[in-house]
Amino acid sequence: MAQGSVLHRVNLDISDVDRGVYESVSLRVARHPSEGEVRLVTRVLAYALLYEAELEFAKGISDGDEPALWSRDLTGTLLHWIDVGTPGADRIHAAAKKAQRVSIVCHRGREALEREMRRRRVHRADEIDVLLLAPDFVAELAAVMDRNTDWTVVHTDGDLSVTIGEHHFAGAVTRVALPQ
Repeated sequence: MAQGSVLHRVNLDISDVDRGVYESVSLRVARHPSEGEVRLVTRVLAYALLYEAELEFAKGISDGDEPALWSRDLTGTLLHWIDVGTPGADRIHAAAKKAQRVSIVCHRGREALEREMRRRRVHRADEIDVLLLAPDFVAELAAVMDRNTDWTVVHTDGDLSVTIGEHHFAGAVTRVALPQ
């Protein structure tokens, strides 16, 4: 029998001082059987760091043609494509043609992303937003991730503070240009 997705409930308090975003949201995030907790945590962080009212989790791993997160307008137009990890250059090239805005939240280190993006020229590469998270920081968050949890995420001047239950973590978010 195939193993199904695991549902995680995350109550998320977002304070993004840099963007002036202050929201409280309750998320239901499905973790695909082939997805590790580190990638799940990165998706939740991507949601918090790039929050907008229309943002939702897409099928991601379950459907190779969809990102980890996206936002669409009422007509179905793809506004924002958000991938996590180290997506392929072909995938980001196609996303840049489909969506008005493309972002990558990378938790695997800049070198892996640079290596992947050298494989081909990416459409509108200079417009793609890349947020780098330290792999150790994301791994520490994943180590305390529960199926039902409360997160407080504060982002200001590139500093990221995450409180999960009684655990407090500090890291950085580095915005860089897409490697070409």
